[in-house]
Amino acid sequence: MANIIEMPKLSDTMTVGTLVKWLKKEGDAVKTGDMLAEVETDKATMELESFFDGTLLAVFVPAGSQVPIGAALCAIGKSGEKVSAPAPAAKPPAAVPAAAPAPLPQAPASAPAPAPAPAALPEAKAEPAPAGRMRISPLARKLAAEKGIDPARIRGSGPGGRIVRSDVLGAAASPAQARAQGGGGGVPSPFAAGPVPGSKGAIQDDKLVPVSNIRATIARRLVESKSQIPHFYVEIEIDAEPMLALREQLNTALEKEGVKLSVNDFVLKASAEALRRVPAVNCSWENTAIRHHSAAHVSFAVAMEDGLITPVIRDAHLKSIFAISLEAKALGKRARERKLAPAEFTGGTFCVSNLGMMGIDRFSAIINPPNAAILAVGTTVRKPVARGDQVVVGQRMALSLSSDHRVVDGAIGASFLGALKELLEKPALLLL
Repeated sequence: MANIIEMPKLSDTMTVGTLVKWLKKEGDAVKTGDMLAEVETDKATMELESFFDGTLLAVFVPAGSQVPIGAALCAIGKSGEKVSAPAPAAKPPAAVPAAAPAPLPQAPASAPAPAPAPAALPEAKAEPAPAGRMRISPLARKLAAEKGIDPARIRGSGPGGRIVRSDVLGAAASPAQARAQGGGGGVPSPFAAGPVPGSKGAIQDDKLVPVSNIRATIARRLVESKSQIPHFYVEIEIDAEPMLALREQLNTALEKEGVKLSVNDFVLKASAEALRRVPAVNCSWENTAIRHHSAAHVSFAVAMEDGLITPVIRDAHLKSIFAISLEAKALGKRARERKLAPAEFTGGTFCVSNLGMMGIDRFSAIINPPNAAILAVGTTVRKPVARGDQVVVGQRMALSLSSDHRVVDGAIGASFLGALKELLEKPALLLL
């Protein structure tokens, strides 16, 4: 009897998965451990593994389909074995499409001229307007006067040949009308309709893109976070010069060993140590109780094409800055390739979001539940600072802590940032 492979639950919040592509095709021999397909969950793209030996008898869903958990994907059995496809869900009767009115062209200055809309008649072959009263809407008449267009030279597309707004806009964008307005040469008026000379057209295609599982999950969780978690924010500015100096020394001395520490490596290590010093931040709200975590599992935000994900460095308080650096680079690479396993992006107790490498001075981040706090890291800025009685050029970095006020009070948040400041301004402490 054939074995049916169903859509598995690949993350704790997954309800549907998108079958990105099949790695095997019908008739292929498969064995336990072979990868059958790539599935996009609400957090990452993962490979679907076969738990059976045999032949891929049938594929029930095409690539690109969104499939609920438990739905049949394919069947594996003995070669030549007959298998019945699951009964498809009944489709509602198709509605008879109604004739849609033609859209009105917007004719923005940077967009290309509207595609064959009702255009002005060529100068040499202009057709005379129908005898009697001109059929033109009041809005079209006003628009024609504003643009200096003779309505008699426009062919109407409305009922009975009536000239409407779209006819005037189409005529304004036509080359013939541009010549009539511009006098046959010279620099065109900046107020003339149509594309600006030298412009490159639309900034992007006008299209509707379906929301991916990852983006839908991000949207849902961020709405939940901002609407259900009472955020409060505390910010501190640190002297980044000692950290940058130590980083340069270590990277220079250990270059032959392949060591290249980033600023974020220092922040991740310092965050783990600050959580050990101020453990009240390393907690989670659970409605009737507050869970205190015994380990600092520090996650960090990684941007992807259609969202972001937060890989987790487990037991970061027990690891050296060098171990954290190597692990962060490996996790970041797999995150961008969508190859993280669920255990690598779940279970974090604190999160770091760093936009400093993108030149952002400072910002406030949204808490990633069930964490009670998230640290936002800005770029290092050279600015005048006071040292004793002297004003010198210093290197300053802004750190902002977003906290869940149900768990973390203001004094606790301030204590955490104070510990973080000390660690980053005395970075040798991170090497102990």
